[in-house]
Amino acid sequence: MSLILYYHPLSSFCWKVLIALYEYELPFEPRLVNLGDPASRAELERHWPFNKFPVLEDTAAQRALPESSIIIEYLGLSHGKTELVPRDPEQALPVRLADRFYDLQVQVPMQRIVADRLRPADRKNPHGVEQARATLKIAYGLVERDAASRTWAAGESFSMADCAAAPALYYADRVLPLRSEYPQAAAYLRRLEQRPSFARVLREAEPYFSMFPQ
Repeated sequence: MSLILYYHPLSSFCWKVLIALYEYELPFEPRLVNLGDPASRAELERHWPFNKFPVLEDTAAQRALPESSIIIEYLGLSHGKTELVPRDPEQALPVRLADRFYDLQVQVPMQRIVADRLRPADRKNPHGVEQARATLKIAYGLVERDAASRTWAAGESFSMADCAAAPALYYADRVLPLRSEYPQAAAYLRRLEQRPSFARVLREAEPYFSMFPQ
C-alpha cells in the first residue's frame, strides 16, 4: 500500500483528508500519531518539522505532503480524479474559495476556543475567545445565506469545500451551537453528517470523543 496517512482521529484537518480518501475509495494505511510518544513524534517530524498533521506519504512516488487542501489536490492529480476539485480553473475557483473559508473562518476560530479550554485557569484568554466567537457568528451568517440556495458548499456537487466544511461545522457547533439559530446551516450540516464518507469518519472517531474538551 503506497499511501500512508499520519493523523489523529479527533483532528478536524485530518477528518478533511479522510473524507476525501473515502470519497475516492483509495486504499491507504492510517498511522495514528501520538505526539506524546517520542518515536511517533519523530516519525511525523521527519516528514514535516512543524509536527502538525495530517501528512500524506506516497511511498511509490517517494514524497510526503502536509496541509489538508494540498493533500486532497494531490490525491486528485495522482489518481486522475476530478470529483472534488474540478480541472477547469473557473469551476475550481469557487471550490477553493469555499475551502479557504471553512478552514480559515470556521476551523481556525473554533480551534482557538478549544485551545482555550485546554489552558490552565490562570492562562485563559477570554478576549481571544470572544473574538473567535464573533468570527464564527459572521461565518455562520454566510453559511446560512449560501446553504439556502445550494445543496453543497460550492454548488450542487460535493467537493473539497465540503470536505473542509464537515469537520469545521461539526466541531464549531459543539463550541458555539448553530442548529437553533441557523436552520439552513443546520440542514447543511445534517446533509454532511449523512454523507457516507463523513458518517464513516464520525463512527471511527467515536471512541475518542471523550477526549474532546468540554
